[in-house]
Amino acid sequence: MKEQVKQIKEGIKLHVIPTDKFKTNLLAVFITLPLKRENVTKDALLPAVLRRGSKKLSSQEEISKFLENMYGASFDCGVEKTGDNHVLKFYLEALNDSYLPKPENLIKTSIDALLEIVFNPYQENGKFKEDFVNSEKINLKQIIESKIDSKDLYAIVRCTEEMYKGQPYSLYKYGYVEDLEQITAENLYEHYEQVIKTAKIDIFVSGNFSADEVIKLVQENENCNKIQARKAEYHVNNEQTEKKEAKPEQIKEEKMDVAQGKIVIGLDILESDLESRFVAVLYNTILGDSANSKLFQNVREKAHLAYSTRSSYIKPKNTIFIRAGIEIENYEKALEIIRQQLEEMKNGNFSEEELENAKKYIISAVDSIAEEQDTEITYYLGQELSASSYTPEEYKQKIEAVSKEQIVQIAGKVSINTIFFLRN
Repeated sequence: MKEQVKQIKEGIKLHVIPTDKFKTNLLAVFITLPLKRENVTKDALLPAVLRRGSKKLSSQEEISKFLENMYGASFDCGVEKTGDNHVLKFYLEALNDSYLPKPENLIKTSIDALLEIVFNPYQENGKFKEDFVNSEKINLKQIIESKIDSKDLYAIVRCTEEMYKGQPYSLYKYGYVEDLEQITAENLYEHYEQVIKTAKIDIFVSGNFSADEVIKLVQENENCNKIQARKAEYHVNNEQTEKKEAKPEQIKEEKMDVAQGKIVIGLDILESDLESRFVAVLYNTILGDSANSKLFQNVREKAHLAYSTRSSYIKPKNTIFIRAGIEIENYEKALEIIRQQLEEMKNGNFSEEELENAKKYIISAVDSIAEEQDTEITYYLGQELSASSYTPEEYKQKIEAVSKEQIVQIAGKVSINTIFFLRN
């Protein structure tokens, strides 16, 4: 069902998604702010500290006990990089009132609990609790350092850093170890207060309930009421904002003790026409986003040059990343065949059947959006941050309308920006 959007205050929106498909209600708060080098590590630390306690639930143990008394409700939080934005994410999932053994207003309890954790943090002497901050700094340090454990992740992070050097999108979503020493309970709380005053805030509620009741509950919530209106600071990333120019291709190589080489190729799509991204997502699917794709069939299956190969379309940045895990001595040959696939797309050497299969693949994925509450919420958040307003049904119609000629046109505007090779 289409979401209903209500502006609570300037810069603060409530998104209500009524559905009777699930036994649970899923609530989410997204705090969106611009990616900045000086703040990225503090941003990443905030959700971890906030989950440790609020004024009414002063410890993680109290929060856990409270959730358990809500028939085993669950809470989770984290951070995501979406375009040039850093998004702090908070989720609470609880049983729908109709499934409770006795009448209760669990939707109100859920809303109050989530907004309490996010907007009413535990503090001592006007700052976060020292123990909370220090222990979460240790945890975050481990997360940051662990990126090197996954060579696939490390390679994509490094390619992104090189491709977007000096730009917000180059930043790692969990921040940097060298920042942690300077973060204190006091300056982190000051940063939190600034974030809450200036960031874009989106509250989502998905489940089986009265939309009017949910709107009323949020509007009357004491923690929501104390947040002031703001002209939200964040980046819109869409066709019109991501205008790019072709750059000279750069090749970066890094050596590490690895058994398998990792190639990551960053592609720019030099197209900013409205709705061009429906074409781009189909281009990417035919190129490398399925088992029937050109990359999979030609690099992996026929040439046997890659253990794995795939391409991913990063819609907010109008970028495609091609990834391949290869024997290190096969680098030149694998790169040659990958380049050939890009030329094949430019020359229109793909069939109408491949196009139809790609459309079915995407439409199947869109159809599955409503099958998971968090996926549906993420879809509508993406629409919000790109200033789009397509329902899943409208999105499918746009996909169906794409022609082969449009894909060939897009293919001619795909340019290699960065080739990154991780080898021994």
